[in-house]
Amino acid sequence: MLPFFDGHNDTLLALLENPERGFGDAQGVGHIDVKRAREGGFAGGLFAMFTPADGGLAALATPKGNGARAPHGPVDPNHALQKTLHMFALLRRLEAAGELRVCTTADEVENAMREGVIAAVPHIEGAEAITDLSVLEALHALGLRSLGLTWSRPNAFATGVPFAFPASPDVGTGLTAAGHALVEACDALRIVVDVSHLNEAGFWDVVKTSTRPFVASHSNVHAVCASTRNLTDAQLDALAERDGLVGLNFAVAFLREDGKHEADTPLETMVRHLDYMVERVGEDRVALGSDFDGATIPQAIGDVAGVPKLADALRAHGWSEALLEKVWRGNWLALLRRVQEDEVGGRA
Repeated sequence: MLPFFDGHNDTLLALLENPERGFGDAQGVGHIDVKRAREGGFAGGLFAMFTPADGGLAALATPKGNGARAPHGPVDPNHALQKTLHMFALLRRLEAAGELRVCTTADEVENAMREGVIAAVPHIEGAEAITDLSVLEALHALGLRSLGLTWSRPNAFATGVPFAFPASPDVGTGLTAAGHALVEACDALRIVVDVSHLNEAGFWDVVKTSTRPFVASHSNVHAVCASTRNLTDAQLDALAERDGLVGLNFAVAFLREDGKHEADTPLETMVRHLDYMVERVGEDRVALGSDFDGATIPQAIGDVAGVPKLADALRAHGWSEALLEKVWRGNWLALLRRVQEDEVGGRA
């Protein structure tokens, strides 16, 4: 079985909202637990801390129309900070129980993988919790190594895309002055800047402001599925020029050519996106960003234990083991190293 590092899951919020659900217990609830992680080769990933506005994850699971959802309003920053700290505490409790290991460097991730322990790199999805840059420094000290500037809503730093299909991600204004300062602070702290959920104007402002590789941790190809959540060819090209990374999102509404929110989505649809990504940005800049525990995924995958089925589909499609190894884990590890290097190239 091929081990993989995954760029996005919402498991911490799911566990926080459902205290009876265990991460180390094989309960068959949600998408990830330790037993199914071992079955599917899940060796680690970016564990997201996301603050929903109202109704938690359940409120986000109801599609409207053809895979689209209504836009969501802003979140109180103090509430977001409190929720984020609760998820940080939960992450450390899971570590104390021996169910995973919090990692802040690629070397630490690789060491955990060798020892058979799930490697969890802390990530925040939507920067509402960053009430000022001193909070960013404090969260970095707690282990934060990746930050999504927005979820699909506006905040003090940028504007996220509302869920819509078919539609362009070119909706709304770019980064605010605070957003530019936040990107610069992330660069200084070697925190990965994640543009998934960010609108197109904000994306181009990140290109202008950041000097480091950046990622779209869980986004797909707009030319294949015309969702606002997916990347245009121009965005993919810019990400490649910056030596960044794009992670395949398993959410069906961002995979299907018709944008429908239907689990009966064939693996070939995922293969189509991955082929396009590799051709457009290169085999060193494509990875996985499942959105486990935060989205409806193809029933052919089902949960984390089903990821080997995607690898088998890619092998049957002609992918080499060397390419699978890169996309399954090597490219994420290399990206973490690139962001944390002392010397970087100029702006693209």
